[in-house]
Amino acid sequence: MWIKPEEVAPGTALWVTEDTNEFFRLQRRRGYGEGKGLAGLLVGTLDAVLDSGARSSPYRIVHEAWMQSYWAIATGGTREEIAVHWTWLEQNLLHTLSIFESSEDQTEFITGKIKGIIAEEQHGMKGEGSSGEQFREATMRFCHLFAMPQAEHLVTFVSCSYWKGRVPRHGWLYLSLNHACFHSFLLGKEVKLILPWVEVRCLEKKATVLFPEGVEVSTRGSDYHFSMFLNVGDSYGLMELLADRAARQLLGTDSIMEPRKFCEVSTSSSPSGDGFGLKGELEALGRSYHYQLRFSLPRCENMQMEAECSLWLTVEKKHVQGQLYTSQRYLCFAASEDSLPSLVIPLREVAMIEVASKSNVLPNALAVSTRGHLSFFFAFLRDRDSLLQHLIQAHMTAFVEANAVKSPLQLPQGSGSAACEIINKSVDSCDLDTTKMSDLAVTDDPVYKSTPALLNIFCRQGFEEPNSKLAKEVAKEEMWKIHFAKYGRGPCVYRIHSMRHLVQLGIPVRLRGELWLLFSGATHDLAKHPHHYEGLLEHSQGLASLVTEEIERDLHRSLPEHPAFQSELGIAALRRVLTAYAFHNPRIGYCQAMNIVTSALLIFADEEGAFWLLVALCERLLPDYYSNRVVGALIDQAVFEDLLREHLPTLHCHLKDLGFIATTSLSWFLTLFLSVLPFESATAVLDCFFFDGVAAIFRLALAVLHANASNLLMCHDDGEAMQLLSRYLDNVTNKDSILPSVPHLHAILSADGKNQPTVDVHELIRAAEQKFSGVTFDIIEQMRRKKRLEVVQSLEDTTKRNVVRTISADHTNFSTNELEDLFHLFKVEYLHNMYWSSDQEMHSLCSHNQNLAYTMQYRLGRTHFQRLFQRLSPWPDGPHTVCLADRTFHIANRDGSGLVSFRDLVAVLGILYRGDLTERLRMIYKLHLVPTNMKAKVEMETCLDYRAILKKWEQEKLDKERELKDLPKMNQAQFIQLCKTLYNLFGQDENEQELYRAIAVVANLLLSIGEAGQKPLQSNTSFLWTPCEGASLDVAHSFSNESKSTEGSCFQAKESGAKSGQASSNDAATTFLLFSSSAAQPPECGILSDGAAGVEAANVDESHSPSENGSAQQITRRTLNQDGWTITCEQFLASLLTEPTLVTFFEQPVDVAAKICNAQASVLTHRLGPVDFCKLMNH
Repeated sequence: MWIKPEEVAPGTALWVTEDTNEFFRLQRRRGYGEGKGLAGLLVGTLDAVLDSGARSSPYRIVHEAWMQSYWAIATGGTREEIAVHWTWLEQNLLHTLSIFESSEDQTEFITGKIKGIIAEEQHGMKGEGSSGEQFREATMRFCHLFAMPQAEHLVTFVSCSYWKGRVPRHGWLYLSLNHACFHSFLLGKEVKLILPWVEVRCLEKKATVLFPEGVEVSTRGSDYHFSMFLNVGDSYGLMELLADRAARQLLGTDSIMEPRKFCEVSTSSSPSGDGFGLKGELEALGRSYHYQLRFSLPRCENMQMEAECSLWLTVEKKHVQGQLYTSQRYLCFAASEDSLPSLVIPLREVAMIEVASKSNVLPNALAVSTRGHLSFFFAFLRDRDSLLQHLIQAHMTAFVEANAVKSPLQLPQGSGSAACEIINKSVDSCDLDTTKMSDLAVTDDPVYKSTPALLNIFCRQGFEEPNSKLAKEVAKEEMWKIHFAKYGRGPCVYRIHSMRHLVQLGIPVRLRGELWLLFSGATHDLAKHPHHYEGLLEHSQGLASLVTEEIERDLHRSLPEHPAFQSELGIAALRRVLTAYAFHNPRIGYCQAMNIVTSALLIFADEEGAFWLLVALCERLLPDYYSNRVVGALIDQAVFEDLLREHLPTLHCHLKDLGFIATTSLSWFLTLFLSVLPFESATAVLDCFFFDGVAAIFRLALAVLHANASNLLMCHDDGEAMQLLSRYLDNVTNKDSILPSVPHLHAILSADGKNQPTVDVHELIRAAEQKFSGVTFDIIEQMRRKKRLEVVQSLEDTTKRNVVRTISADHTNFSTNELEDLFHLFKVEYLHNMYWSSDQEMHSLCSHNQNLAYTMQYRLGRTHFQRLFQRLSPWPDGPHTVCLADRTFHIANRDGSGLVSFRDLVAVLGILYRGDLTERLRMIYKLHLVPTNMKAKVEMETCLDYRAILKKWEQEKLDKERELKDLPKMNQAQFIQLCKTLYNLFGQDENEQELYRAIAVVANLLLSIGEAGQKPLQSNTSFLWTPCEGASLDVAHSFSNESKSTEGSCFQAKESGAKSGQASSNDAATTFLLFSSSAAQPPECGILSDGAAGVEAANVDESHSPSENGSAQQITRRTLNQDGWTITCEQFLASLLTEPTLVTFFEQPVDVAAKICNAQASVLTHRLGPVDFCKLMNH
């Protein structure tokens, strides 16, 4: 590659000159190529350790300037690579350089020209700036060393040591989007490692006596230890982020599109050349994700600025040190030492942002005033002015957006041009697609009448009868009013310790809906999309699907003990909310346990508020919980098991032996204790959950086990332990609740009449807070990242086992081990598709849904299916392979979706590998009924007709004779394609000539059979054919007996072939030349027109007619309708069976193990293509 010209030493001791001219020298570094000695080994080792940029490349080109000075202008990893540069210099610069009179002008021209080439190359590269050259060189070296395509973008590279046994090998670790690669060259020994991130099961930062502080990467097969990093913390953090992103890709989340987004951003706005564009974007994305979860913000909010400051608490008259965060629409603050106090200010609620007046109390401060007459002061800001400018611009954008939702824009005076500019530079859209939002615009007639909180309809008696509980409820409402008077009420409210104390006492039922919306962030979604829910209901009205059927089935199982859901009013509201969410997020749709949680939300919030609470719950508070595989719940279950091991080690060992933890904790987390606690007690748990997030659920679960630890240790099986905890949770009461007691049905049925001790839920919550306060949001997120790798890999193993077991049950022709190996190859090709495919193919992959059946989890498009089939084809590779793979794709793509599943692939390969002779030949026949890459409408309709017939053939599983008759007839153009394919199949066989002769005889026979079935009609197309001598009389006889069936013609043709024995060499050559002349060229993937096929055949006959030797009787030219030429599958099979050579060829077994082994070896080295240096030369 070209490098920025730099002056270098002649380096005669380290470099050997291999070619030279008047201006340049091509040099090879000692230790590479031929003639390696001790000096070469030492030089190679030195280069690997120091990695001295251009000087460590195996080849270089230097410009010999005046005064014995040398300028390095190009480097290369191989002789062929550097030769391309050398040739370009000789062809493009030597003649021009001879024009210059002085050597100084020559050097100046060369350096300017090389810099210009590099600038054009860097136009599409990430590296620019002072260190861009180093990163660009590392990218090229990474692609060369590991045969990676250019689409595999390098993120960063670091120097480290890989511990192979007890010996460290120093080298370079390359971290790309999809792989971690290591290369080392020491004393002539080279080590290369390629670790896909999707194969990583565990990633840990360790420090032991044997292994200094480093990183351990664990995959299914091995553990890899890397140490001696310059900055192990940064390297580990980036590796953890890349591995986590790969795990999310396997889950089918939105992160499958991140590589394209990253590359676009980094190409256009890379501030430095050390991979900052991509590395910085990845790290920024991780910070934004943490920011969204911490403050319960929409997923579209990307953190833009972060600054240290102090928040002035006006009531307490004190400063709180913390961090200030800004994004497109929000200003947030969090204390440094504790998560509280915290603050979320929507910029749409801000009235003014200005510099606070100077004072000793508020030095270098900003003042933010809201429309609710609240003021917030942030002091000790280092870069206050730039933060102020950023907030003013963000505030203007938020103001424009908020007014666009409510009414036509009315901008502040003097801000029209600025606002228009901001609109043109609009920030990224939110999760909800604005085009879809416009499609869901509501009409004047609403689809539904909004249902208020069901509490106001079904629980009014609690407020009408004066009693001690009602007095406590009124007292709690007064405490909240006092708090609101001090700290404000609405979206801009402090979250401080006193508020947490009020939440733990229990939120008053009449404030519960409002505060749940505030704590969860649902109020922000509701304000931004005020009519989205109505639009969803209108869009989904009258539509029925599998999801709506599942919802309907579960409606009467949702809190059936509560009076609200014994009424059609509550059930109808629940139906609408669940259906609206299924249309709002089709990727999740509807899952188990969503109905239980939504029922509780409808008790305290109106219908639209309950919908947005469900959105916040499924997409922010409990991500990935609600799916068929409940991945998020499984991850949190693994986190809970580790927390139990840390805090209650003795109990953990006992419960693990009983196999109890997994079966019990899953229902707690999925339903947020609603399925195990009395409803009035579970609502107190929901209060804490919406305020503190999922950490409150973890603390409560630990507190429940801690309270029953002594009794659980005496249990002998999991059933006894479950009964103990069930009885305990049934007696957790809420003595201050004014709601009617709604015990679970299982609690009523299991009651034994004995008085059980009760526990107040608020006391349990306080105990959980005191004993397990160390379980925080940050700790849980850190453990989630670690456990996500393990859970995803475990799910992948489960998917593999289920797929193999399901397909094995279909009586496939493969063993279990062979299916596992084939599945691995299929998955690798799928991952390559996911990594490096074009945007259109990636769009198809976006339909990948984890909710599908196991056998449909991974699917391939046309391009990657063809590549996989070429590796696994039962016949040698040749010019026919691509076309045959394309035809096979049409057969396997039974549903017409353009994607082929693993089951479809196995069904085809099972026949081609281990089917009997009839099945194999029938499959070859079917493959040539299907046109490939056809654009004509008529031809596509024919293809679809064939696919429908073939699908019917496979689904009904008829007997062989019935199958043969159901297959459509083959026309002449399809028959020509079939003969081309058969001709190419024999190219590498040891009996090649015999096979050619046999297929010529069979083709001649089938052509005669096809002619025999034709009816002479008037046509402008003429056809001339000279058949074999022995067959000519029978053919003529068949023309005179056109009333005979096709089967009769087939019988006569077979009989004539038997009588003639082996055809003469000239007769065989006639048919052979007909197809070999065409097959010598790459086979066409389309169907030839009948007329073209007839002309081609006629021309071949005229030039190679065996009648010249007098060995055949020529049939005169006849006028035929080419559309009538057809043969059946029975005729094809019967004709082929007359040639023992062909029977032997198609009956020979396929070594499946060898095919799979060769395909696996090919996968290790195959990529989408090497770096195209020639393309870079032509700039």
